[in-house]
Order: sequence, then structure tokens, then C-alpha cells
Amino acid sequence: MPIRWSAVKVSEAMDMAEEFVNQAAEPLEQARLVLREARKIDNLPGYVDDRLIRILGEIERAIGGSQLEPVGRLKAGIEAVRKSIPSQTLQREQAKLKNGSTLKLM
Repeated sequence: MPIRWSAVKVSEAMDMAEEFVNQAAEPLEQARLVLREARKIDNLPGYVDDRLIRILGEIERAIGGSQLEPVGRLKAGIEAVRKSIPSQTLQREQAKLKNGSTLKLM
């Protein structure tokens, strides 16, 4: 049974999503640095530090960069979608788009 969705469109959407995630990573990295410095504030109450740690954890889960989350869930999710696209279907669609859709005369 042929696939009725476009593997190329899904692949292109993942490329776009990854680009946006990459653009968001730098500001989140800056936020991570600020939060790490905030944890060094003298006499910081434990309940505030706990919340800072929670925010740091969310950033690390999203963009990675820690031992527990080296890649980050956003990029891992994008990669999982890419891996779920049948490679032969993607290659056939890309070839069809590259060559154009012409009628076969014979």
C-alpha cells in the first residue's frame, strides 16, 4: 500500500524545526549561565535554589548539554521523526521532485 503523506514535506518540516531549535538554543544557554550564577548568591534559601535547579533541569532536558541529557529532548524528538521516515520513500520522492513530474509517453 503506497504512503499517502509526503515524506519530503515531513523531512523539510524537521529541517525547519531544527533550525528554530538551534536559534533558541543560544538564548537558553545564556539563561543557563545566569541561573548557574544565581545559585552562587550568598545565603540563597534552599527553596529558591530548588526552583533554580528545576529551571536548569528543564533547559537541559530541552536543549541538552549535560551528562544526563547530552542531546536534548527537542533534537532527539526531531531525529526520531527523521528516522521514522522510510528512507526509500524519501529518496523516491526527492528524485521525482528533482526530475519533475512528466508524463511517460511509452
